[in-house]
Amino acid sequence: MTTEIKICMGSSCYARGNAENLEFIENYIKENNLDAEIEVYGARCENICEKGPNIIVNGQIYNNVTPEKIIEILKR
Repeated sequence: MTTEIKICMGSSCYARGNAENLEFIENYIKENNLDAEIEVYGARCENICEKGPNIIVNGQIYNNVTPEKIIEILKR
């Protein structure tokens, strides 16, 4: 099963850390040879800016995402 990650690219989430989170996710995928297992997409604003940066993994919304949280999420 392919894991789908949507990264909110709205200006608030992007400025709050999703620019770095996107780079972190892309590097994590490459370093762990997960290219065939994970698809990454940019998403428009999810209208929960105050909880950002936000990412959505297989339909589950995660708020206040940091690289440390991303590792926890991807290991599931």
